[in-house]
Parts: sequence; C-alpha cells; structure tokens
Amino acid sequence: MPPKAADKRRQGQGGPSGGKAGKAGKAGHKKKAENDFPETGEDWSTGRAAIKSPDQLDLTENELEKEVIRTLTANNPHIPQNIVRFSFKERAYKLVDNMDQTAIHFTLNGYLIHKDSDEGRRQSIRSSTEAEETPVEEEKAPVEASAEATEEAETKDEESTEDAEAAGEGEGGGEGEGEGEQEAEAAEAEEPPPPKAPERKLANQFNFIERGSTTYRNPLREKGLQTDPAPFETFSENVNQWFIYDAYMEELERMEKAKEKEKAKPVAAKKDDNKTGRRLSYVELPVDSLTKVAKAAKIAERMVNLNTYDDIAQDFKYFEDASDEFRGQKGTLLPLWKFQYEKTKKLAVTALSWNPKYKDLFAVGYGSYDFMKQGHGMLLLYTLKNPSFPEYSFSSESGVMCLDFHSDHPHLLAVGFYDGNVAIYNLKKASSQPSYRSSAKSGKHTEPVWQVKWQKDDMDNNSNFFSVSSDGRIVSWTLVKNELVHMDVIKLSADETTMQGPEGLQLQTLGSGTSFDFHKKIDYLFLVGTEEGKIYKCSKTYSSQFLDVFEAHHMAVDSISWNPFHLKVFISCSSDWTVKIWDHTIKTPLFVYDLSTAVGDVAWSPYSSTVFAAVTTDGQAHVFDLNINKLEPLCSQLVVTKKKNKTTHVQFNPVYPIIIVGDERGLITCLKLSPNLRKMPKEKKGQEVKKGPEVEIAKLEKLLSLVREPGSKEEQ
Repeated sequence: MPPKAADKRRQGQGGPSGGKAGKAGKAGHKKKAENDFPETGEDWSTGRAAIKSPDQLDLTENELEKEVIRTLTANNPHIPQNIVRFSFKERAYKLVDNMDQTAIHFTLNGYLIHKDSDEGRRQSIRSSTEAEETPVEEEKAPVEASAEATEEAETKDEESTEDAEAAGEGEGGGEGEGEGEQEAEAAEAEEPPPPKAPERKLANQFNFIERGSTTYRNPLREKGLQTDPAPFETFSENVNQWFIYDAYMEELERMEKAKEKEKAKPVAAKKDDNKTGRRLSYVELPVDSLTKVAKAAKIAERMVNLNTYDDIAQDFKYFEDASDEFRGQKGTLLPLWKFQYEKTKKLAVTALSWNPKYKDLFAVGYGSYDFMKQGHGMLLLYTLKNPSFPEYSFSSESGVMCLDFHSDHPHLLAVGFYDGNVAIYNLKKASSQPSYRSSAKSGKHTEPVWQVKWQKDDMDNNSNFFSVSSDGRIVSWTLVKNELVHMDVIKLSADETTMQGPEGLQLQTLGSGTSFDFHKKIDYLFLVGTEEGKIYKCSKTYSSQFLDVFEAHHMAVDSISWNPFHLKVFISCSSDWTVKIWDHTIKTPLFVYDLSTAVGDVAWSPYSSTVFAAVTTDGQAHVFDLNINKLEPLCSQLVVTKKKNKTTHVQFNPVYPIIIVGDERGLITCLKLSPNLRKMPKEKKGQEVKKGPEVEIAKLEKLLSLVREPGSKEEQ
C-alpha cells in the first residue's frame, strides 16, 4: 500500500476519537477563558474603551506610522565618560576612551577543571581503567535488551502496515467500517506497552570535567630524639697503704671541722628553760621571706599606731577651737603629733619639705649649724599615718643642709650637704645610697650648700635643679644618663670687699649665698639672699651682672620666698630679728616686723596670700594675717619647752590646716591652726563668695596700695 493511503487510513481510524478529543479540547479552552475573565455582566469579547492619561501626547497618523529606530548596544550607560589620565608621552592629561564595559551580575566559584589539563587527563584515565575492570556480564545485559527492542519495533511496523491496508479496503468498498474500528481498538488494547529504552548519558559538550573535593587530612609526623652518650673517662692509678691512710685522715679532719661548726650554732639557736623544763629553739628566717611580709607588717604597724594615737587623729580631723570666738582676732596652735627618731636626737632639723603627690608625707634633713661640731647627717621621711617610725631612712657622712622634692617626679629628692656635695635620692629604688652624687671632679661646691630647688626640664627633657652655697656660686645641675653635669649660672661678687694679696695684689672676694627662690611664673627670674644681708635679683640669662640689689638686712638672710599668688611680692627673714615683705619693683620694704630675736625661717601659707608663719630662736612660732592685722601676729606660741633649744624651720601643709616645726634637738612638732588663723571671707546674703587666685591677688594688692608711696608707679 502506498504511504498516502496508509496515512489516510490512520486519519480515518482516528477520526471519531480525534473529533471527540478536539471537541473536548475546545470545551476545555473555553472553560479556561471563562475562568480567566470573571463574570461582570458583559461579554468578554466586547471591546473596552481605552483609558488615556491626562498628560499623554496626541500624535497624528503620520507620527504614529513613523518608524522609530532604537539601537541596543553592549555599552554600560553608568560608566563615567570624563575620566582623564596623565600621558607622560604627550605631557598632558588625556581623556580615556576605551573603558571596561563589563558589568558582572553574578559570579560563582566552581570546582571544574579543564579536560585538557593535567588533572583532567589523570581523572579521565582513572575513570577509563575503572570501566574496563567492570564484569563482562554487565556489558552483555544492555546488548540483549537492545536486540529485543529492535525486534519489537519491526513487528510493530508490520502490524501498522496491515492496519493501513485494511483501512484502504474499507474506504474503497464502503462496508464494514464499524467492525474494522472495533477490531483495531481490541488489537490496540491487547498489545503490551513498548519497553522504555535505557537512558543514554549525553556526551560532555562543554569539554569540562567535574572535580570532587575532600577534606584535608593532616599528615602524620614522626619525631625521634637521640641523647648524647654520657661522658666517660678512663682512670687508672696504683693504690698502696699510704694512699688509703691519707684518704682516711682527710675524712677525719673534715668531720672534726663539721662538728666544730655545729657546736657554735646551738648556743644561739637553742636554749633550755630551767624553770619550765622546756627546750626553746630559734628559727632563723632567710632575708627573702622577711621582705615578703614587709608590706603586711607595715600595714599592721599603721593600724596599731592609729589605735595608739586615735585621740590625736580625731583632733586633727574634727577639732575646732571654740574659744576663738572669745579671743577676738587672736588664734592658737593645737599640738598634734611629735616625730622623733632615736638616732637623730643629737642632730638639728636643717630642712623640711612636703611631698607634692602624697600630702601626708614629708622629708626631714638632719645636720648641725655649728661648724665646730660637724659629723654625720641623716635624711628621714615621715608620714602622718605613722608618727612612731620613719618610712624611709638614709644616712650620710656629712650633715644634710637642704632638700627639695621634684614637682613632676615626686620620687626624686634633691639634697645638699655641708661638705659642698649635692645628691639625688630615688625613693623607688631599695638602696641606701643616692642615685646621683657630685664629686670634686664634677664641680662640687667648696662650702656648705644652703638651698636646692628643682626647675622645669630642659629642652632635652632632662631633669635639672639649682643650688646655692657659701662659696658664692649658683650652679645648675642636670641629670644626663648616669651622671650629674654642672654649669655655673652666676657668681656673687661682694662689692667693696677686696683683700690685700701678696706683692700688693687686690683680690676680689665672692659673696656668700645663703638662700634663694625662683619666681613662680617667670622661669628665668630668681632672688638670692647673702650673708652680708643683701638680696640680689638675678636672671638665668645674665651671668655677669645682677638685675637689682636690695639692701635688705644687717645680718645674713636666712630665708627668702616668693608669694604663691602675687607675682611681685616676696618675703625675707634674717638673724637681725626682722621679717620684711617686699615688692621687687620697689627697693624699700613694704612691711617690716621686729620679732625681738633671730628669725630662723619664714613660709607663706598655700591657702591665703596674706598669711605667713615664722619661727624664732627663742622657741616660738608666729602666725600673721595681713588682712586682719598688719601690725602684730595673730598668734605667738611657744613650741619648744626645753631650755637651750631653738626652732629652726617651719612649713605649711599644702592641703591640711597644719604646720610642722623643727628644732635643734631633732624633734618635729605638728600643729593645727585654729579657725581665727585661717579665716575665709564671710558669705553675704544674696551674694556668692568669690574664690580663687584672683581674689587672693586682689586682697593683697589692696593692702599694698595702702602702703606704697603715692608717687611711686608700678613697674612691670
């Protein structure tokens, strides 16, 4: 049968069923369309009116029919077009034309390797060898299955050709169409479904191989050690009776020496108690174990002292003398603690200084002002928390004459000695010797050093301090690495004092400096007091001459000090019984106080510009307040009770309302100021009391304006 007839027969056989299927398909599509468009009462096929936006352009037919050409390119529209680069060849900036137009939207790191790479070849060889090792039976099974599939396909084609012929006969004769259709349907129902062909794996079209990864395994390592063989030595010697005898004798001597050492120890280590019959033993502790408990022992010692001196501590903290209300302007000094050390009873207190960081710690220098009784000296540091024993103790071959704490490094303490040396003690180091010390080679003074003062660090951040001595030299000492470097700042020359030398030579003598003080604000300005009673105003920058000379006292200037608030005022005291207050721009004193005996020391208070204290050789302490009484002291109280004892130095505490006074017997007395001696301005109703340095400066300036001569003008 020709192929066209077979096709027609197939179409004829599938006609009724195909028609039904077509109808069913149309009905399904219609139902779906009805579901897509909900029922709104209108037919879906009817056209709806187009809704235009109000801002839509009205175009003509020609404009609507006009073709608009849009060209799509692969260029990135967001790339900047104004990037310029400097061209070294043309020496000008050029616009960059070819920019990278690639825009990456998605990246993924895979584990794929190229088939032609070494790893790809190795994996392909490995997979081919595994395929060859598979059993032969597995290879035969797909071959048989493919043969059966080809046979079934051939039989199916034959049946289809017979059906096509039968359909052709039915069309030609026009009879028995219904029977032919029924037989065909029954044959189709009886035929079994064709078996599925095995899925064939597609070839690798992209020429890549998928690579599997595994976790990394740390390789095992073995480590072996081999020890060096023990050293050995071959020794040989002949032994006779005399060698054996000598060896025994040496052993006996060693044992006897050991017994003698043991006999010497029990005398100090063991002791029999005859009364109780017990045997006592003493255990000698090593030094290291003692240092471990030193801190705990110090704390326990302070606790015991707080209990012992509890009444004094209560007075220091809370007691205020109520009797001041009935004394008018007068005040009193309340004795608190007394500090004394057994080794310093025969030494005089020659210097006092409070620590700038720890307000309860102060340093005391011990020596002698009698040049006929010079001996050793001591440096002690006491705290108000433990008045019974000093915190630090240093001894020296020569007497300590002066000392000063560094304001920025409170562990550094500068000390001047009677023999002309200066030294620096570092309290952080557990050493009894100073960290720095001058010598004859390093430019020490030839006479006693009466005062030392720390100054600000130099340009190289090296600490430095100044010293004044009776040899007329004012020396600057700088700490450079591990040594003290000295430099003479100025030499004091005594006017009209020349000595007749040999062969008629006139020798100029130097003045003897006894005290000095640096200005609180102007670094280069300082004052020097001398044994002749003169006060020199000097500058660090002028070493050959003085800025000014004050004919201050008739005897040696024992102490000189700038006012901590007012920049022009300073105070001086002398053995000529007087205390004088000066303005450094005026050559005459503003206030003069005669205390009827030699004045040992004077000090300004840190809380008021008009309060100062002085001690005299008759054992009294005097406290003045110029704002209350410009003529007499508010308090004159006997501090030393023993005869032939003199007070030497006084210092105000920077925070607490107390002073410390030292005498010639090595005793330091702590005294509390009564309320009248530290009066503050009273509060007025509705007004705030002003506080601060400006108020103190104005208070002192008001007093000075009353004393200054009307014609004198202030000089800066």
